[in-house]
Amino acid sequence: MICAAVAVGSALGMSAQTTYSGYFLDNYDYRFQMNPAFGNEKNFVSFPALGNININMHGNLHVKDVIYSLNGKTVLFTNPGISTSEAMNRFGDKNRLGTIDKIDLITVGFKALGGYNTVSLSAVASADISVPGAFFSLAKEGITNATYDIENMFGNAHAYAQLALNHSRKISQVPGLRVGATLKVLVGAGNVDFRFNEAKLVLGEDNWSIRSNADIYTSIGGFRYDMKHSKQTGKEYVSGGNLDDGYKPSGFGLGLDLGGEYEWNDFKFSAAVLDLGFISWGVTQWASTNGLKTFETDKYTFNANGDAANSFDNEWDRLTDDLAQLYQLDNNGELTSRTRALAATLNFAAQWELPMYRRLHVGLLNSTHINGPYTWTQFRLSANVNPVNCFSAGVNLAAGTYGVGFGWLLNLHLTGFNMFAGMDHTLGKLSKQGVPLNSNAAFNFGINFPF
Repeated sequence: MICAAVAVGSALGMSAQTTYSGYFLDNYDYRFQMNPAFGNEKNFVSFPALGNININMHGNLHVKDVIYSLNGKTVLFTNPGISTSEAMNRFGDKNRLGTIDKIDLITVGFKALGGYNTVSLSAVASADISVPGAFFSLAKEGITNATYDIENMFGNAHAYAQLALNHSRKISQVPGLRVGATLKVLVGAGNVDFRFNEAKLVLGEDNWSIRSNADIYTSIGGFRYDMKHSKQTGKEYVSGGNLDDGYKPSGFGLGLDLGGEYEWNDFKFSAAVLDLGFISWGVTQWASTNGLKTFETDKYTFNANGDAANSFDNEWDRLTDDLAQLYQLDNNGELTSRTRALAATLNFAAQWELPMYRRLHVGLLNSTHINGPYTWTQFRLSANVNPVNCFSAGVNLAAGTYGVGFGWLLNLHLTGFNMFAGMDHTLGKLSKQGVPLNSNAAFNFGINFPF
């Protein structure tokens, strides 16, 4: 499942933020999404669903870490032809993969009320997973080691609709200062949050001893857990789930962006905090081990003989079928509500306009995404040029939690028509199926109509 998530996520992930490569770029209409103090020179309306498309993945868990080319064939890292040392050298203690998806369905920007305003309707979805290295060690080595201490394996996914109202203006009492704010009204579509706080496995030839501590919260309207009876314990346990009542919206929330920009001589300094707020999810199904659970089983016994009925391969196949039973999560019923904070982002930037050529400026941007075990930060150094009135471009180098990358953005802004394209992280080597082998990949595109 982890391997599939890496491959599919790298191919399809989309980022909620507009491209960071456009933070300093002249006439880029969506700068206000990174700092609500930014305004535009012209009014504009987006092409429905195509005004601002961002395909983006981030993480230190890559397709190339779990998928190999061996003798002309594509295999997983678990293949016996891949040595344990080679495979495990690619995994760290914390292996993370994330995507923040957003489609701007329609956006309108206009001058009014003494400043610049935007109204946006968007669909937002995000997913993050953090997998400890011991998980991959277990998958690769089987019972080579007697003990596997897997802890702090987390995953979270949520989706919501967002209506955003932005206003920015200059402060006449303080020359050079511009401020802005965005109010967001959120309607939740669903949330799933799983936390495997501990999973200690002592694997013997004749019996297994397992310590587990896990919780799963599912806030999706109409969702119910499926239950099965355990012959081992005589109790019911969670074996899956389904939408037995039909899907329905399941949450409500509010968000706030705040930002400011100060211009001094040839310099501009800016700061913003994005997504201050919360979503209160409605009825939530809660499955849990209810604290630390310890139990033993002799259901799985192993034989080193690969032809034996209880060979490792045969027992492993039976284990994957019954893994939920080993954890035996209890159905704790419904929570009437569950409130979660939004993942906030901090942006701090400085920009210098070259006195000898005013159409060229350089900038340094620091962005930090605050989201518990999925927190990341990056620095981006960029050069941006507007050689003619109808065209601007920028290039940048990024370095941070997920390594280094190269970004660029081209922006064509003609009378009545605007189109931009670029990448925050330029694609590296691709698999035969066209999937980026590095999880840090991005493509940005949009069409808008200024007036």
